[in-house]
Amino acid sequence: MKTKEASVIFRQRLGHVLPAGEIDAMMRVIMEEVMHYSPVDVVIRADDELPEFFPSRLDNIMSRLERHEPLQYILGSALFHGHRFRVTPATLIPRPETEQLVDLIIDECGQREDLRVMDLGTGSGCIAISLARALKFAQVTGVDISNDALQVARDNATALKVRVHWLEADMLEMPSMPAQSQDIVVSNPPYITLSEQAAMERNVLDYEPRQALFVPDDDPLRFYRAIASIAAAVLTPGGRLYVEINRRFGQETAALFEQQGFADTRVLKDSFGNDRFVTAPLH
Repeated sequence: MKTKEASVIFRQRLGHVLPAGEIDAMMRVIMEEVMHYSPVDVVIRADDELPEFFPSRLDNIMSRLERHEPLQYILGSALFHGHRFRVTPATLIPRPETEQLVDLIIDECGQREDLRVMDLGTGSGCIAISLARALKFAQVTGVDISNDALQVARDNATALKVRVHWLEADMLEMPSMPAQSQDIVVSNPPYITLSEQAAMERNVLDYEPRQALFVPDDDPLRFYRAIASIAAAVLTPGGRLYVEINRRFGQETAALFEQQGFADTRVLKDSFGNDRFVTAPLH
């Protein structure tokens, strides 16, 4: 099989499953991950014979994609904030919106040193690790209820050569913690209501961890109440809370934080123009 033939086979087989643009993007990722080919290499080496292992590897990938399994789980990694993170079905696949959350914190706090940061619901550790890499001498703690997710996060921290403290805990029932010990609390908690499932793709519903995605329709802000309570207890005066939110509940989330003692609450939009982040300092 030649390089150019692999691309043709991939497009033909998955044309009924995925949009053309998505197919081409996936093929670029596969060639980079499996063959370490850049897009330029793919063009230059179009007539090169691929290694003997490649056809069977590609066939396995295509079969799993036909079952709507996310490519990130198939390959075992996802790109986030310029680095590749290991992901498994125990962790959510990082989204571009969450990269914006990290950028927001870096833009507002990147000039400060020795910040203490807590990431609630850390999953793969993508937020915690990205902040540990970007902030100067930051002391970062990642919290998650899932031991399996924390093991993935530990592996990612080791691979990316950063030190993060990991804590296994349920943010809805957090143990007592020392007051006023953090400068930043950040979280991308479960926020999709169960009634929104009907509009979601199979690759999310069938494969990503439900406990990291969904909240009841009758209590969509349950995690934000817990986050606000934790943040009010652990943030230093002037410390700041940053969260990613369901676009339907921006004002409600901001109001909840204000009820917990936060002021100057801001609801910020993502790159698609949706309410996606809430941030507030503790006075």
